[in-house]
Amino acid sequence: MRQLFNRYVRVFPAVLFVLTLLPPSRGAQGQKPSDAGSVGSASAGFGSGAAGPIGAGDLVEMSVFDTPELSGKLRVNNSGDIILPLVGSIHVAGLTADAMQSLIRKKFIDGKYVKDPQVTVFVTEYATQGVSVLGEVKTPGIYPAFGTHNLVDYISLAGGLTPLAGSNITITHVSHPDDPEHVKISSSAASRPLNNPEIVPGDSIFVEKTGLIYVIGDVVRPGGFPMDHDDHLTILQAIALAQGTTYTSKQGSTIIIRTTPKGHEEIPVDLKKILEAKALDQLLQDNDILYVPQSGTKVALKSVGTLLPIAANATIYRIP
Repeated sequence: MRQLFNRYVRVFPAVLFVLTLLPPSRGAQGQKPSDAGSVGSASAGFGSGAAGPIGAGDLVEMSVFDTPELSGKLRVNNSGDIILPLVGSIHVAGLTADAMQSLIRKKFIDGKYVKDPQVTVFVTEYATQGVSVLGEVKTPGIYPAFGTHNLVDYISLAGGLTPLAGSNITITHVSHPDDPEHVKISSSAASRPLNNPEIVPGDSIFVEKTGLIYVIGDVVRPGGFPMDHDDHLTILQAIALAQGTTYTSKQGSTIIIRTTPKGHEEIPVDLKKILEAKALDQLLQDNDILYVPQSGTKVALKSVGTLLPIAANATIYRIP
């Protein structure tokens, strides 16, 4: 027993030395104050914060270091004012949280209530201002704006883009509504904005719908096809999306039915020459109808009036 105790006495100091060299555990690291600007903190979801201007009805939490009697939660009244302990009423509507805490600090110093107050302001609830996410998203609506978040965050919150989402997103900022910001999304399968602007309470996001091209008639897979993210689609690309024409098609009598301010316009196209590279491919426009007639029938038998319902009832396919 004495030998076992002596061995433990000799080994224990070495083990203790090794333990002191090990890095602190995750739990110990988590006890350090977090950096509000840390990228990793975004994974926690939408939390309250001070992203936008303060408005009537907002709930603000004020903390004065080491002075709990001056700290607490304050509701902004309909006039945009708060009742500050000792100071009284001050107007805060339109200010950011940073500007508000600077104002409160100045009021405390000017009134000689606190010599060097360390004031922190945190907007816990935006009562009047949300972010509108509209257009081609899966769940459009008005979402609460808590904290600093970007365009991708709100698109994700709205369920992501629909298959018919276009390449353009319009952001109307509450600070300058007359100058909307236009964002272009990429042409990759998982569409993401080329830039990711910050969204503040009161902003609105509108995802535009992509253009549609209809290919009907004697093709393998007639239907409607979204235009690609470059906002254009050629005749050959449209025929390829329709999996080509059948052997009974009359390619030389193909027509494009285009909607113009004056009505529907029929544009003859020699698809056969285009396929043989003897004629230039053409760009199609939004809502164009590309009609490939069947061989042995006259194009006149299919008037615009009969083709339009066919296009309207066509299946809409998503481009992979």
